[in-house]
Amino acid sequence: MTTAGAAQEPPRSAGAQPLSGPRSQPYSEAAAETLWGTGIEPVPESAELGPTGRPLRLVPDPPPVSHQGDALIVAMCNQKGGVGKTTSTINLGAALAEYGRRVLLVDLDPQGALSAGLGVAHHDLDQTVHNLLIGSRTSVDDVLMSTRVENLDLLPSNIDLSAAEIQLVNEVGREQTLGRALEPVRGNYDYILIDCQPSLGLLTVNALACSNGVIIPMECEYFSLRGLALLNDTVEKVRDRLNPRLSLYGIVVTMFDSRLLHSRQVMARVVEVFGDLVYDTAIARTVRFPDASVAGEPITTWAPKSSGAEAYRAMAREVIHRSGR
Repeated sequence: MTTAGAAQEPPRSAGAQPLSGPRSQPYSEAAAETLWGTGIEPVPESAELGPTGRPLRLVPDPPPVSHQGDALIVAMCNQKGGVGKTTSTINLGAALAEYGRRVLLVDLDPQGALSAGLGVAHHDLDQTVHNLLIGSRTSVDDVLMSTRVENLDLLPSNIDLSAAEIQLVNEVGREQTLGRALEPVRGNYDYILIDCQPSLGLLTVNALACSNGVIIPMECEYFSLRGLALLNDTVEKVRDRLNPRLSLYGIVVTMFDSRLLHSRQVMARVVEVFGDLVYDTAIARTVRFPDASVAGEPITTWAPKSSGAEAYRAMAREVIHRSGR
């Protein structure tokens, strides 16, 4: 193992409904219990309103890990680029690691932004995720890298991965290739977070086919809202045809600015449609995120007391509490 430093409002159609329970039913607390195992946390009467416009629920600090392994695999997915997907993958993973969880990040984007954001000179790598998907003789241990963050490991990627979609077309069981590659190390981690490329192609289908659930980072902007229905349709198809356990775990709103009416309107619309699937935590804009990316570190270590670091810690607490891990 090596070390790395004015359009119309979108219709409220069935395609825009969250994946929870029967498709004809709206999201409910019972559905949340099915998804997360712990249900929805009660809201104290004195609770202040959060960025979603809902009262903030109490989320306790995570308890110590009783046992590790049998990782929960989560695809960080959005077909729209520039929504904070890679930033969320890096910083959610680092925050989970801070709470004592063993986390593996998988860079499934040929641009290699996740790897670069963790200080990896990904263009110089000989062994990447591409070798795992295409080269049958490459083991996951040959590609695995530790990072500067304790409990946080990485499977890096670079431009070589762009050839994988073509190379996988004629493979038997091509949609399960990533799942087969990750299976040997699944028992070593509590969470495996997959940073998907901004498309709904074969690589993204591979991520969805091996995942327990999907977290959608969504920029607080109108055109991001329009794309959620298409992404929901893709997730439903994968669930029906390839992976019956696949669920929509939640939507995290990024680049939120409470001073802007547009941001508040988009947030209200997302909460109206997706209900409690929208995380109470919203990630606000801050110059600290690009600074941390340039430094090759998560914001939790680059600027540990910043509002961005605290936001991702709050999101990590929600993820741990709702997943029971």
